[in-house]
Amino acid sequence: MNKTNPELISLIINLKKKSREENVNIWRDIAERLERPLRVWPEVNVSRIERYAENSDIILVPGKVLGSGIIKKKVTVSAFRFSKEAKEKIESAGGKVLTIEELMAINPKGKGVKIIG
Repeated sequence: MNKTNPELISLIINLKKKSREENVNIWRDIAERLERPLRVWPEVNVSRIERYAENSDIILVPGKVLGSGIIKKKVTVSAFRFSKEAKEKIESAGGKVLTIEELMAINPKGKGVKIIG
């Protein structure tokens, strides 16, 4: 791992640790995706979340959520980064914006989480 961002390094370590503790693969999968080069991380627009999510879904984006498009569904979205516009659109639709750490804390088993990106 050649990452220099201490926040990212800490997140990857915590994801792997949670994966071992809870014996679930979703957190290891996300850790491995975040270990890849930044240039191949997914950038997902809110319009894509609108298209593929149902109301009250939990969405995880192992990258960045961008604000292009319209979202009307009330979803919980977790990602490493959000653009300001994406955050505003998700929250104004009645959804929640979480960091990956926060999602891991409230849903340690990763039940019902959809990965987009």
